[in-house]
Amino acid sequence: MSITVRKIVRHREETVREMGQDLTSTHVVAWVAAVIENPYPEGYVQDLVTTADEIGQEIGALLGPPVVELLGEPVEAFGKAALVGLDGEVEHGSALIHNLRFGNEFRNAAEGTELLPAAEKVGPTGSAIDVPLKHKLDAKTRSHHQTITIVIPDAPRPREIVVACVASNAGRPLARLATFGAEVAEVSA
Repeated sequence: MSITVRKIVRHREETVREMGQDLTSTHVVAWVAAVIENPYPEGYVQDLVTTADEIGQEIGALLGPPVVELLGEPVEAFGKAALVGLDGEVEHGSALIHNLRFGNEFRNAAEGTELLPAAEKVGPTGSAIDVPLKHKLDAKTRSHHQTITIVIPDAPRPREIVVACVASNAGRPLARLATFGAEVAEVSA
């Protein structure tokens, strides 16, 4: 089995100023999304894993290395998402993105070791999906917990899935919360 892609969307943004403050370095976020035919067109399917295993690596290779290249800087934070059209179910998207064949393509391209944070949902055409990002080497690095919103105005159509990979070169602009460990020590005292 192979995926059927209707379109690929690439987005890159650079933030240089936030809350009236010049940033010490440019905060760059990029995402690459594929709008694909839902590989489970018959609706409910008991065995989702066989198909996900067959196409997971193909989807990961289609999105993971390209988002790292689009970012153009070393990846520090990453995340993934699936937005399923109304004729599908959230489990269809989950099967595709919560698959090591998919995840390893992105994780390896980003030189990460952590599990990829994810969002998945069902929605009508033009829905937004908020993608969580965390540090690629230490998910507890609080400064890198951020959320990026993805919208493709004509997707997903009812029998499509939008699958996306997101990468950032840094934590949140102006991040200034204490590290997770510092807070735990303070609360425990």
